[in-house]
This record gives sequence, C-alpha cells and structure tokens, in this order.
Amino acid sequence: MKTLYLECNMGAAGDMLTAALLELLPDPDSFVKRFNDLNIPRVKMLREDAVKCGIHGTHIRILVDGEEEHEGMHEHHHDHEHNHDHEHHHDHDHGHSHHHHSSLEQIRFIIDFLDIDDDVKEDIMAVYGLIAEAESHAHNRPVTEIHFHEVGTMDAIADVTAVCMLIKEIGADRIICSPIHVGSGTVKCAHGILPVPAPATAYILQGIPSYSGEIKGELCTPTGAALLKHFAGSFAPMPVMSTNAIGYGCGNKDFPVANCVRAFLGETAGNEDRVTELSCNIDDMTAEDTAFACEELMNAGARDVYCTAVLMKKGRPGTLLTVITDDAHKENMVKLIFKHTTTIGVRECRMDRYVLDRNTIEKNGIRFKESSGYGVSRSKAEFEDIAAYARANGISLSEARAKLTQS
Repeated sequence: MKTLYLECNMGAAGDMLTAALLELLPDPDSFVKRFNDLNIPRVKMLREDAVKCGIHGTHIRILVDGEEEHEGMHEHHHDHEHNHDHEHHHDHDHGHSHHHHSSLEQIRFIIDFLDIDDDVKEDIMAVYGLIAEAESHAHNRPVTEIHFHEVGTMDAIADVTAVCMLIKEIGADRIICSPIHVGSGTVKCAHGILPVPAPATAYILQGIPSYSGEIKGELCTPTGAALLKHFAGSFAPMPVMSTNAIGYGCGNKDFPVANCVRAFLGETAGNEDRVTELSCNIDDMTAEDTAFACEELMNAGARDVYCTAVLMKKGRPGTLLTVITDDAHKENMVKLIFKHTTTIGVRECRMDRYVLDRNTIEKNGIRFKESSGYGVSRSKAEFEDIAAYARANGISLSEARAKLTQS
C-alpha cells in the first residue's frame, strides 16, 4: 500500500509541508512552474536549497507583489506563514492601514478561478474551513465575520493550494502523521502576547496527539495544523514501511534541532492494520451483566470483545474485559465500557496487527468465509448456516460439515 508518512518533530507550517512534499517528486521544478502558471493573484513561488544542522533540504518562498512578508509584520508567524489577521472591517492602527481583509467567501472566489481539479479546490476550502472555525472559536465571532489579512491570505492560499495539489499528485493510499511538536513559550501577535500553541492552533489540534518541548517559539501554525488534520488518516509512530523517497522541508529559523518537516513515501503491507486494545479489570459484576456489556460493545462496532478470568489483588477472582476497536469507534467504546460496567478506569494500548485478506462467498445457499495471505489459504462455512442445514436435514453438525465440505 502506497503510504505517505509525515514526521513533524519540529512542528509544521504550510511552506515546510510544501517543501517536504515537493522533494518527493521526480521533477520539483516542473511543479513549481505549473504552480506559478496558475496565476494566483500577485503570488509567485520560489524553490531554494537549504541546510539545517547539516541536513540538505528545500525551502519555499512565497512572494506577494514581489516581496516576502517578514516575521512580526502582522500576526504570529512560523517562518513566513500564518499571517492572517482577524480585525473586522477596520484598518490597523499600527502602521498597516493600507492593507485590506478577505472573507472566506472571497477566498473561495479566488480558488474557483484557479485551473485545478475540483477535488483539489474542495480540499483547499475544507482546510480553510478548519482555520476559520478555529479563529471563530478563539475570537468568539461567527465564521462569517472572520476576515484574513490580505498579504497573509495570499501567502497562505499559496501554501494550502500547493500542499493540496502535491497530495493529489503523490497519490498515497494512506497518510500517517507523527505526533506534532507545537513548541513552547509565548508568541507576539496583533492581539497581544499569546501562549504557544496559539488558541487557533490548539483548537484545530483537539483530538490529535501533540506535545511541547524545550524549543521556544511557535513550531506548528494553524495552517500547518489544519492541513495535517484534513489529510492525515491517523497520527502515530512511523509504521513498518519500505521507503522509496524522502523529502526535507526546511523553515526559516535555526534551532539546535534541524528545523524540518520530513516526508517519507513508500510501501506498507496491505494487510497491516492498526487497532486499539481497551481493557479493564472487574470484580463486582455478575456473569449476566458482563455478558450484556460484551453484547452491547459488539453491537456498537467493536472488532472483538472477550473476557479472561484473572486473580486480582487480595486474592479476589475477577474478569479482565478486553475490547479491540479502531480509531473511529474508540471514544464511543470507552463511554460504553463506563456505562455498562462497574470499572472506574480503562487502559489503552495501540498496536499493529497482521490479518489475512478476507471475503465471503456463497455456495448452495451456504456462506463461506475465505481468507488468504502470508502463503496460506482457508475456507470455512458460517456456523449459523451449518446449524440451519443440520436442523433442516435432521443430521448432526459433523455430518452437515462433511456434506458441505464435499459439495
């Protein structure tokens, strides 16, 4: 399975993601030319070589009216990105009264005129929707009142458009991202001094593994966070994969650690699956109540539910309840465990599993589960169908299996 893994040990910004993905292409300069031929108003992309802590990579510069917006001009920045301002319909009073502001609909108007595929346009607006929702929450204003600073808007439109185009061109079957380093300390913005991560970034990263560290500054921007949230199917350590290409996207700033987003493109086994195991110990439930809880969990979408007899503290016999689930059902599984059992704590363990490819076929009205992979092939009739066949013909289960296997 073609897999893209994004390593964000130094956070993520739109320009860094663009640069890292660009290095995965066989002809990066051709992409830069095609991007500039889109004629995004007043915007031009430049690709440059960069070195961070001895690591060679790519740095992307976005020029707006021939100039690159510099850090500290408007909002808090990571390199030249996240430059949008959210004052509403009035000019700044600190020397930038010549700048205008753009609404989400005005951004859509710009995107609609670009010569790119409709699904890429949808990705761009979905990313902007995440940013606008986060800023709306941070400023306690409706999304319709959120306005983006003109220069920062064009800069960010270029970054978001480039990443969305590159993701489609790379064509990975799945995208996985590492937990995201957000930085630490504070950042200066048009509204004052804010903690890192900035409120909009923190809002977007809800539900996503992220962490702080010793690096002072804003490492992950709202645009970077929104791009990762939109495209990444999961956030986890790098899976077992055979890598074909590696890209290094460098930021402007220099830190003791290489300021790069690293992108890995390669192959993972198609029958590898990541699951979550939830478990808890119970010593004060009846067998009937435990069976009911297991049934409710299975009905709610658990991959598997089982109980194991255990000896708990003070010599008490108890039950270890184990639930296997995927990310989509995990939160609901936790709620149901607390709802239907007496436990006061649930443990979580994420793990990879290896499974055979499976499908179901029907022969003579009997369903068979077929599985194959890793050099093996198996076929097994559904028990309910075997039992129904045995009852209908007045024979035993073993006789029914023998007849069905022969046929």
